[in-house]
Amino acid sequence: MKNSEPIWQFVENHRAVFEGLSDRVWEMPELNFQEKRSAAEHVAMLKEQGFRVTEGLAGIPTAVMGEAGEGGPVIAILGEYDALPGLSQEAGVAEHRPRPGEHAGHGCGHNLLGAGAMLAATAVKDWLAANGVKGRVRYYGCPAEEGGAAKTFMVRDGVFDDVDIAISWHPAPFSGVNPAHSLAILQVDYSFTGRSSHAAAAPELGRSALDAAELMNVGVNYMREHMPSSARIHYAYLNAGGIAPNVVQGAAKIRYLIRAAELPELRRLAERVEKIAQGAALMTETTVASRVVSGMSNLLPNTPLEQAMYDNFQRLGAPEFDEADRDFARAIQNTVRREDIVAAHRRFGLPVTDAPLCDRVAPLDAPPPPSVGSTDVGDVSWAVPTVQARGATYAIGTPGHSWQLTAQGKTPYAHKGMAHVAKVMAGTAVDVLQSPELLAQARADHQARLARTPYDCPLPAGLEPVFDMAEGA
Repeated sequence: MKNSEPIWQFVENHRAVFEGLSDRVWEMPELNFQEKRSAAEHVAMLKEQGFRVTEGLAGIPTAVMGEAGEGGPVIAILGEYDALPGLSQEAGVAEHRPRPGEHAGHGCGHNLLGAGAMLAATAVKDWLAANGVKGRVRYYGCPAEEGGAAKTFMVRDGVFDDVDIAISWHPAPFSGVNPAHSLAILQVDYSFTGRSSHAAAAPELGRSALDAAELMNVGVNYMREHMPSSARIHYAYLNAGGIAPNVVQGAAKIRYLIRAAELPELRRLAERVEKIAQGAALMTETTVASRVVSGMSNLLPNTPLEQAMYDNFQRLGAPEFDEADRDFARAIQNTVRREDIVAAHRRFGLPVTDAPLCDRVAPLDAPPPPSVGSTDVGDVSWAVPTVQARGATYAIGTPGHSWQLTAQGKTPYAHKGMAHVAKVMAGTAVDVLQSPELLAQARADHQARLARTPYDCPLPAGLEPVFDMAEGA
């Protein structure tokens, strides 16, 4: 699109309203599948803005969709609003100060993610109406990205079957196109069952489930030398068998996150972890049962959409921050290590500077980041051509999933970065709506990738979402 200014103005028209939405969601930090108040706020805003609203997508109570427009291509803009445990934090304070009585926080910026995505969708809705263009824009409110994999269940349920392209974003230290590099992941619970006994009077009669869980961890740790360097494995105890050391623990439960660069590699790695669990049970004369909780695919790139989004970033430039913004960002930087700041630049292919906030757009051709996480946007990218942005909303060097990130979730510069990336997403959507050629190129790119590697949903047949992610703890 040669001139994005009209769509940018539609974003500005609604900016203050959606800054308020992001702040209200920040005040309601709800965990995976528990985002009832946040989802209700999003539903209310969709109705206020004139969208046709559908709730309970894929049988998930907190998954919502708002649609506007008629005919033409269908553009999906994806938002999120789930929080993380253990990250309660006062807003706008550059020191660790948890909020009394609260145990979760938006340590990944999803309060901004949902509001910014809906801001972009609302601007596109208004642009369609003002210009009489055929096309539909949908805002998808997607819960439980932090491990619950709601989008994977939504893809499996056909929620995106009639969508032409999908657009999303994520808070970041720098602005730019999000490289389509993520790890496929399985979240698996291993439940060991042994036999309790008195640990002093009759230890020979017991069979320790805790011993089995610990032996499993030892086995997995020895496996790390013999797996791809890009793979990642993490674990957490959900049930360590109780707090009494004089009882042989008869039950233990451990949750594993198994990650790999691609789904076939992930499946092979998961099979090896399963064998280790079975071996630990054999060594301790216990039994083990495994259950997949969720799964996500790696991201599938789309070169034409990534170029179109980058062109919008180039036209718009970096976000404009003022000295008050930079002063608070420096205060946040003083709470992290120099290594964090250097690593942030390297992840985006940028030279290290002393700027506390983003002052440039990350290059499109930057080398892949040295380490990446996982996202259920990955499964959407296999179902439909997908592109993601990174929006500069926090100080350079801020660790992900940290109190520092939570503290910045309501700052003026977070709002500025959110509005900035909403303009990029809206501009990219309008490019597709105005260019049948771009849409055709995006579809062709997507089909070519699927022809090489067909989609294989990581969820076992029949698996339903686990609405209580701490179940069994």
